[in-house]
Amino acid sequence: MALATGAMAQADTIRIATYNTELHRDGPGLFLRDLARGEDDQINAVLAVIKRADADVLALQGIDYDLTGEALTRFAKAAGYPHHFALRPNTGLPTGLDMDGDGRLGGPRDAQGYGRFSGQGGMAILSRLPIDAGNVQDLSDLLWVDIPEALLPEVLGAPFPSAEAQAAQRLSTTGHWIVPIDTPDGPFQLMTFHASPPVFDGPEDRNGKRNHDEVRLWQHVLDGTVGTAPPGAFVIAGDANLDPEDGSGLHSGISNLLSDQRLINLSPLGHFGTDTVDWTDPVPGDLRVSYVFPSIHWRVEDSGVLWPAPDDPFADTVATASRHRLVWADLTLDPAGGGE
Repeated sequence: MALATGAMAQADTIRIATYNTELHRDGPGLFLRDLARGEDDQINAVLAVIKRADADVLALQGIDYDLTGEALTRFAKAAGYPHHFALRPNTGLPTGLDMDGDGRLGGPRDAQGYGRFSGQGGMAILSRLPIDAGNVQDLSDLLWVDIPEALLPEVLGAPFPSAEAQAAQRLSTTGHWIVPIDTPDGPFQLMTFHASPPVFDGPEDRNGKRNHDEVRLWQHVLDGTVGTAPPGAFVIAGDANLDPEDGSGLHSGISNLLSDQRLINLSPLGHFGTDTVDWTDPVPGDLRVSYVFPSIHWRVEDSGVLWPAPDDPFADTVATASRHRLVWADLTLDPAGGGE
């Protein structure tokens, strides 16, 4: 697959992308160490993919957060982006409670979001356009119990794993951010997230229900029942960890978002169609889990999944970088607000 370059050659056309880099390491500071050495094959491959994609605004998942921001600053510079943004994610954030019901404390699943340390596998934004960091809306601390129509897990009619744990559980596994981005034609809101995998649980379906409600949260925001809805153009971009038809999970979560009339339902294509992740065959197999959803304020010029054919010289680099594939869309603000 070939990507057009120089997406900003026309001032009113913006390439927006999302990419689960899987740049998470097993301990704090290790990503920064590997990045500073400059010899890590995966990091170099991820940077090559990002440069090939040539996005103007890029939502990243699976990238370790560090409190000083040193790692992200170095990574943004290496990728060629003047602006970057990140907040502390829920991954690895201690709760002091048994959150997975295994009778033990302090495990990675006892954090607000799965993580061996605070910040493992967080999110970030890289941008060629200015980020209005002072007006970011961070929904990451919303409690799951406070979400309208929450699908809270139960066992024998009792809250799972306990009422105390549910009262402390945040909805966001990693985070939900609404980030204003300034463009030559006016600002838009980037709504980004990384939802929990709907697996690795028991019959209570804790992770499946949480995943569903994390995806559903964006519609609550647009409905005005949670947070503050964007006043104009927006783009939802992130890893929903949910395919509309295949694999595990409550598929209605993403299929409802795909059919929301306030969004343009894109079907970006790569060598393997709309699939965006190369997981082990036959289970779970290749699935569509990463999405770019523009609001109807945009006109879509082009879109795709950076998944080249196996005989493409760049295919090995893409595979070395991550099991996930970068998803992109070229968008122009549409004064008529009519979509495609």
